[in-house]
Amino acid sequence: MPIVTHQNRPGIAEVVIDHPPVNALDVAGWFGLADALLAAGRVPDNRVVILRAEGRGFCAGVDIKEIQAKGDDALIGANRGCFAAFAAAYECEVPVIAAVHGFCLGGGVGLAGNSDIVVASEDATFGLPEVDRGALGAATHLSRLVPQHRMRSMVYTAKPATAAELHHYGSVLRVVPRDQLVEAAYEVAEDIAAKSPTIIRRAKESLNGIDPVDVRRSYRLEQGFTYELHVAGVADEQRSAFVEKRDADTTR
Repeated sequence: MPIVTHQNRPGIAEVVIDHPPVNALDVAGWFGLADALLAAGRVPDNRVVILRAEGRGFCAGVDIKEIQAKGDDALIGANRGCFAAFAAAYECEVPVIAAVHGFCLGGGVGLAGNSDIVVASEDATFGLPEVDRGALGAATHLSRLVPQHRMRSMVYTAKPATAAELHHYGSVLRVVPRDQLVEAAYEVAEDIAAKSPTIIRRAKESLNGIDPVDVRRSYRLEQGFTYELHVAGVADEQRSAFVEKRDADTTR
């Protein structure tokens, strides 16, 4: 199973992405992750959720090979699955701590950006390669991690930022050696778990209520442009080039 939930310490659930080789989730994986995050938040005794991953990196986004193989149905499914998973991180009834290592790309940024707290390993990088893949999306969530003009440069160039840079901005709480990442996430989680569960849940709800950006509506707008690029035929060339490991035609 690509998504596993552990309950190793009182009041703290751990939702783990484990889908080799790069934690690029297919449609079912995104919906499974959404279900796991929401279910962990509904457990009355839980006060915080840690979202982390096994393997080489946190998340490489959507499974582009699935989209290329199955076409429109898979693209629509990936759009809806990502929307559900990002919303689940945001709307989970308790705070979500993203523990990020290695690459955090595309959908990974959507998850981290919609989490309440981010801790990262020293080797973590955050990026949106969407322009190089014929898609748009998760700039909504990247905007929660980096300043506006930095976000735009990252979208246009598809180049990532380091955990150290995000720590400088204040969006990453702690940067630690990779072998200390899980324990660092638990240290933050235990601080939260020591609080009143009722107050923590209302705090999460109230903070979402005062957010200046409606992340659901903002991300849905981005997804519309992804589908426009797909219908125009531009996206298929970018995805094919990625799957075939060649340079894409960028004349259109």
